[in-house]
Amino acid sequence: MAEKLGIMVCGHGSRNQNAAKEFAVIAEALRARNPDMPVEYGYLEFCNPVILAGLDSLREQGVTRVLAVPGMLFAAGHAKNDIPSVLNTYQAQNPGMVVNYGRELGIDLKMIRAAGDRIQAAVDEANETQGFVEKHDTLLMVVGRGSSDPDANSNATKVMRMLWEGMGFGWGETCYSGVTFPLVEPGLTHAAKLGYKRIVVFPYFLFTGVLVKRIYSYTDEVAARYPEIQFVKASYLNDHPLVLDAFQDRVKEILEGAAVMNCQMCKYREQVLGFEADVGQPQESHHHHVEGIGGGLENCPCKGDCDASCRDPDFCREHGLPWTPLHSHAEPASLKPVPVEPTFDYAPSFTLGGKYAGLKDKTPDADLQAVMDAPSSGKVAQHEHGPNCGCGHHDHDHGHGHHHDHDHHHGHDHGHDHGHAHGHSHAHGHDHHHAPYPHADHPLGPKSMQKKK
Repeated sequence: MAEKLGIMVCGHGSRNQNAAKEFAVIAEALRARNPDMPVEYGYLEFCNPVILAGLDSLREQGVTRVLAVPGMLFAAGHAKNDIPSVLNTYQAQNPGMVVNYGRELGIDLKMIRAAGDRIQAAVDEANETQGFVEKHDTLLMVVGRGSSDPDANSNATKVMRMLWEGMGFGWGETCYSGVTFPLVEPGLTHAAKLGYKRIVVFPYFLFTGVLVKRIYSYTDEVAARYPEIQFVKASYLNDHPLVLDAFQDRVKEILEGAAVMNCQMCKYREQVLGFEADVGQPQESHHHHVEGIGGGLENCPCKGDCDASCRDPDFCREHGLPWTPLHSHAEPASLKPVPVEPTFDYAPSFTLGGKYAGLKDKTPDADLQAVMDAPSSGKVAQHEHGPNCGCGHHDHDHGHGHHHDHDHHHGHDHGHDHGHAHGHSHAHGHDHHHAPYPHADHPLGPKSMQKKK
């Protein structure tokens, strides 16, 4: 039987429907560039279709070898763990299909040039509408997504440096939308004190969404405190032709056998300074509890351009909408709408880190002990990020115990039923055992960027 190739673009997903529409453009662009191959896409969470649905579609079209491309700028937990876990499980349960996993977009000159175009367009418009400012009097602030993986965070800083030095700005800084530090508001506040006439804020994001909207919102907030400085909001990357070309390059890399992940700096394989506890962690997806639940509410006033106001109980009361509590890996709560705000604190999922980093010779407090004593879900995860990781070639054994067809049950003990289109029933004990982030108590972060009050 002849091999039939197909392409699968794997995204994270967003509550913002506009973000989902922009992501779909990637698949359309790859279809145009690969007319002889079926191309599908799917998401880890929130959006439909989920990754499994895209894989099912490729299988139904007779595809025997899937070229799976992560729709990620950098390789952190989503690209290193979550997406491979889903793909590995599917391949194990469909012996007739081979899934080859590509690498993230990463540090790529096409991506740098696309970013430069977005920034230059914003500078040109500001010079025309707000008055000319020399680049040497301008500070460039690149905003990364932020991760508990220092490899990904350092890549955002490298992008900033290449843009700063390449475009000739007077100064460059990096901040992050969440998880690490500095966050957007303290980062911009610091930058405003450096004496530059203009600050260009560039979200190094592929698509719009809740976080991009909040980045712009915090830019406005800081700008109001420093009226003497021009704050210029550059557009995110979106469908820049060079971004689409970079995705096509990742497909070609898989075919040529050159899809090599950056394993030398991978915190799951090497003892990266401060992240020693992560070495050899099992590979599993942490997104099944929100897989395929859809984006924002259909009758939300946001009209699809979600800024996560629907996660605010006061907003929901005002507009007569059901309110869903934020889900936490540290203290799981039902994802069913509730009438009043619960009392659980989801912060431990981020704060169990820096303040516990020195526990080697100390006794943990009650909060940490409770996490450490949490019962195991019993899931088997054969893959470990050891010396023979092979992440770039996707040859991991993975026994998650999932059964996937159009009506499949994950067998987790999650205590809530999403009832979404793909037929998942989740009931799981939520035992991911994340290694603590060692800098979670940093004064400039790393809790996720909260909605501006």
